[in-house]
Amino acid sequence: MINGNLSEGKKIQTMKKLIAYCGLDCEKCDARIATLNNDNALREKVAKLWSELNGVEITPEMINCEGCRVDGVKTPYCNSLCPIRQCALIKGCETCGNCLTFNDCQTVGMVISNNAEALDNLKNNNR
Repeated sequence: MINGNLSEGKKIQTMKKLIAYCGLDCEKCDARIATLNNDNALREKVAKLWSELNGVEITPEMINCEGCRVDGVKTPYCNSLCPIRQCALIKGCETCGNCLTFNDCQTVGMVISNNAEALDNLKNNNR
């Protein structure tokens, strides 16, 4: 290790791992922030918002996630229901940006068509 380059390289690799399969930035996700800080008030806020957005009951107890591509706890949706994550795991893709059918994919298209940052993350995470 010269001048901390190894730790800097690990930090960059961890940052890349916090880009979800779909390109969303898990580091900015309130569910992850609530989990890392054990913030029950934020869990309640996220559960209420996500319940309203998705039309299903999401409880604060479900708001535990460390990121969809890192080891650790995940929300029930991220763990087993997210079609994007499931597809990437089956195909063995690091992210959707690594998938051969990325440009024509309607599944990830649901996210990247409404989120330019997610699209940029997928393009930049492949470097």
